[in-house]
Amino acid sequence: MVFSNIFTRIKNLNLVVESTSVLSLIFSCMAIKIYNPFQRFDFNPETCFLTGQNLHSSEEQISVFPEWVLDRYSLRDKTFKMLDESNLKYQDIKIPCAVGVIDNAINPLEEEIGKAFTAGYDAVIKVPEERLFQWMAKLMYGVLYNDIRIEKRKFALKGEEFIVPLFLQKRFEKLHILLQSLVVPMDFNGHQLWSIQVFKIKISKDIFNYKDETTNLNFSLGMNDFGIVACLQDNGAVGIEQQEMTDKFSNRLLHPVQFEELCARFIYANYLLNSYPEYTVQSTGEKVIVESSPLTGTANKSLFDRWDDDMFAQVLSLYWKPWGITKDEIITFGNYPISYLENNDTSVIVEPESITLQY
Repeated sequence: MVFSNIFTRIKNLNLVVESTSVLSLIFSCMAIKIYNPFQRFDFNPETCFLTGQNLHSSEEQISVFPEWVLDRYSLRDKTFKMLDESNLKYQDIKIPCAVGVIDNAINPLEEEIGKAFTAGYDAVIKVPEERLFQWMAKLMYGVLYNDIRIEKRKFALKGEEFIVPLFLQKRFEKLHILLQSLVVPMDFNGHQLWSIQVFKIKISKDIFNYKDETTNLNFSLGMNDFGIVACLQDNGAVGIEQQEMTDKFSNRLLHPVQFEELCARFIYANYLLNSYPEYTVQSTGEKVIVESSPLTGTANKSLFDRWDDDMFAQVLSLYWKPWGITKDEIITFGNYPISYLENNDTSVIVEPESITLQY
């Protein structure tokens, strides 16, 4: 039986996703081996999630949401909604991980990211994008790992086979390959592999606003005094497409509703993307080299589908849900969607101080 969940944590998005490109993976590793858990759907607690090596103790595991986040935002006993609508406590969302990986890869990453994120925006923008990517990918993959384990158990109880659609499996495989840059010497050559934007926002110090959308590998996070929005597998295409808008706000202090609007623009643009990355992965024996190329359209189809204001308003309403702003309020027949970023008639930037919505 085919696994039919759409793999999205943004509820009621109702966007149909089609795969228009197939992963091209040339892989000839000699001394260096890349682990692919999706070949056998190896998601058991006795196998390290990142290397595939056998584990020897139930203590060899890590919390998906790092300890410094759980403590700072008092999340341990709070619940996180999984894709099957069940709830797990944040502290119970774990993944198996070898001690050596914890000591040499995970802990140094968390120490670096935790220090920067605690310091705030000025420190975050100095963190190399590769490290931000690794941290976001580890978080998203860790949640996905738990979602898959839950679904596998449910299907097993029904005596049915668990199958992830091929286009999703290929995306997850690529994400996992790049995540292994934490433990394998890996060079990223060619075009940028992701789009990541960091903004300065005025937000409550006690808010940890995490969202992911697994179908297109979208990520957003608002905390402290900054926000991050990212498309983890678009070869930079969304960042280029949205650059004119994001450049206007890259050095401005934003109201949270403005940041959420920028997130909605990223996520919707990624949905409109018609091309998906093909990587060439090779090994020299000393390191793995990932080659990528910029995404392009074709003679018959542009790189992005046409922007539909009505559909965008539907996406935006999900990001503006904390303020109770509905789709019907965002857009009315014959008009552009309302915006807290700029005036639709004059394109003048909206100053955050003029926005009366709560922070």
